This record gives sequence, structure tokens and C-alpha cells, in this order.
Amino acid sequence: MLPDRSTFPPDFTFGVATSAYQIEGSRHGGAGLSHWDTFAATPGNIADGSNGSFACDHYHRWPEDLDLIRDGGFTAYRFSASWARVMPDGVTVNPQGLDFYDRLVDGMVERGLAPHLTCYHWDLPAALSDLGGWQNRDIAARFADYCAAIHGRLGDRLASTATLNEPWCIAWLSHFLGQHAPGLRDIRAAARAMHHVLLAHGTAMQALRADGASNLGIVLNFETAQPADDSPGAARAAQVQDAIYNHWFIRALMGQGYPQAALDGLEPHLPQGWQADMALIAQPIDWLGVNYYTRRLYAGGAGLWPQGEAVDGPLPKTQMGWEIRPEGLTEFLTRLARDHVGDLPMVVTENGMSEAAGPDVTDDPRRVAFIGDHLRAARAAMDGGVNLRGFFYWSLLDNFEWGWGYGPRFGLVHVDYETMARTPKASWHAFRAMLRG
Repeated sequence: MLPDRSTFPPDFTFGVATSAYQIEGSRHGGAGLSHWDTFAATPGNIADGSNGSFACDHYHRWPEDLDLIRDGGFTAYRFSASWARVMPDGVTVNPQGLDFYDRLVDGMVERGLAPHLTCYHWDLPAALSDLGGWQNRDIAARFADYCAAIHGRLGDRLASTATLNEPWCIAWLSHFLGQHAPGLRDIRAAARAMHHVLLAHGTAMQALRADGASNLGIVLNFETAQPADDSPGAARAAQVQDAIYNHWFIRALMGQGYPQAALDGLEPHLPQGWQADMALIAQPIDWLGVNYYTRRLYAGGAGLWPQGEAVDGPLPKTQMGWEIRPEGLTEFLTRLARDHVGDLPMVVTENGMSEAAGPDVTDDPRRVAFIGDHLRAARAAMDGGVNLRGFFYWSLLDNFEWGWGYGPRFGLVHVDYETMARTPKASWHAFRAMLRG
């Protein structure tokens, strides 16, 4: 069961989230190739050999999708713009792309939905990837130009703007673990991406502030890292992963410097003179987005840094094998307030569960329970003094789940990928009942 709406403040925001490449259909509207299009075209990178060229056809079906958000009782929509759609070559504006997002934001306003923009959710123009992408320092200036262009068109109607979604995924998952585009496994590439993604954020923040933008933030993902056993090796492995995943970005953003446990492995590969960028990276933000899904256990390992490996834990798991641990959300929100952001407003910008569809595609009781437990975890953090202002469920729709393809289903709304028919699930109805009292 979901908690009663009255357990949250009247001005607490409830919304849903999506991302451009996962739902829009990248072949429409004059969009250029992104590095996800080329990554997906490489055999073995996507579990089912699919791509985002059609996705959920949101490019054409957005009015219906916005109706589903409004009719579900939500008051806010967190969406992303595609850099490859707005600037197919990474530099030159495509009028069709800006026009699409203009119509989309107008549609939100007409339905009483507050538009919350994320400028970048991983669809880097392939033309910029050709130049090194996030490994190249020049990406910071290009990204600032892109953010200024999209905000210049939409900013008069936006409730908030985030520069980046999940820098850990942009940099580490994609350049060290190789699981996301561009699919590299290179510590030098990873270290440079880990730094340049933050430099791009700071540069874009300066550009947006100069244009008069307000209510600006960034979205970070956090994942509990715990030792798999009582050995010193497991404790060290968990500490290093916690530094890479959960400390690197927030510490830099808050002017606290990079964590030493991560620098031990990455510093030799960082760009020369990186220290001079730290003040620019630590531009003031107005709010922090927190994405939380799961925890991971780490066993000690030999060999090269970071010397550890993830192992499966005993807790119940989602369709993707992610452990379900709601108390981790309370822990991270509390830890962030205590150690990093103080009373800065925070928003849960993503939290959700993948669950395979059964014979009745609307029947998702485990997702209903997952949502209820995580809403109560968010409320517990608020009871402990955390300045939490909103909660966005991931995701409105079943969609293209990156390297997993179209197998995992996170949506409150089922999508039939043959017909594109949308069918609200029990979880959508549960949210609707909660939000409408």
C-alpha cells in the first residue's frame, strides 16, 4: 500500500520521470546520431540487439503521455532533452528539435504539469564522440552552449533545470566498466571523463546563471556499497567503490575535493592541472537530485586497482537482479544532509523497479509495494530533518533500458512495443488513488 498523501507536506512535489533517448524515437525530427545509436549498432552491446530509433514513439504520442501523467494525479514531469536532437552535430541548432521541446513544454503547462528539464541524459552527439567526447576538455564549452540554447528556448516555463543526469554512469560505467556508450574500458579515459563531466556542469552553470536562469541543480545517483564479508579485503573494496560512486561527484560539487580512496587509483590519469578546475566545478546549486535504486556487496580481490568485485546479496531482487533495500534511501538522504549539503533542498529524482510483465500486464503488486516502501523511507528522512521537496517515480513508461534493451519494464504504464498501446498498471492506479485522496 502507498502512504496517505497527507503524510507529506501540501507543497511536496510528486512526479514521474523519463529520458529522451529511452522514449522519443531518435530517428524522428531531424535528430543526429548519438553515441548510443552507434553503440547499439555494434553487435553484443545491447542484450536484445535493439536500439532507441523508435523507442516508445513519444515524439508523436507525447499528448497521450502527458494526459497519463495528469490523469495519474501527478503535478510534475521530469524529462530530458536530446543533445543530438537539438544539435545534431553537437554545435549547430536544429530548429525542428527546439520546436519539439517547445510544443512538449507548452503541453505540460496546458495540463497543469510543472516542467523539470534535465539537459543531458546520455545521448551525446556522435560528432562530439568522434572528438573524444567526455575525454576531451572542449566538451565543457560545447555542453554550456547546448544548455544555453535549450534553456533559452524553454526557460520561461521551466520549474527547474538539471545540467546532467548521473555523472557516474556518464563517466565510470561508460569509460571504465564499458557497459554504456561509448563502451570503453580504459582508466585514463575514465579518469578524464570523471573530471570533465563535472567541469562541463560547472561551465554550464556559469552560462545559465549569466542568462538569468534560476532553480538550477544536478542529478546524482547513489548506490549503497557494503562489504560482502568480514574480511579486510571486502571492507577496502566497499570503501573504494563508495568513494568512486557516492563521494567523487558530491564532494567536488560541494567544494570538498575528490576523495583520496578514489584518487589513489585515478589521480595518475587525471588531466594535468585538474586542481585548478575545482572552484569552477563547485558552482552553487539550488537543489540536488538524488537517484536511488539498490545496494551492492563487494568482495576483496587481488590484481589491479580498485581490487574488488561485486557479488550478489541475499535480499529480494528486481527483474534486473537489483536488491530491494528501501532503507538505503533514508540512509543516503540523511548522509547527504549531514556530510555534504546541509539544508540545501533535495529531490528524489528517480526511484523505481523493473518487473517483467505477466499475462495481465496491469498486475504489478511488487512494484506497488516497492513504491510504498520507498515513499515511507523518504518520509523517514524528512522526519529526521532532511529538506526533501519531491519524489519522481522512474519511469512513466516501459522503455528502452539501455544495455538491457526492451526487456526490463520500469513503467507505471505498460507499452506494447508492437502497437505502442499504453496501458496503465496497478501501480499507476495506486499512485492515482494516493494523489487524489
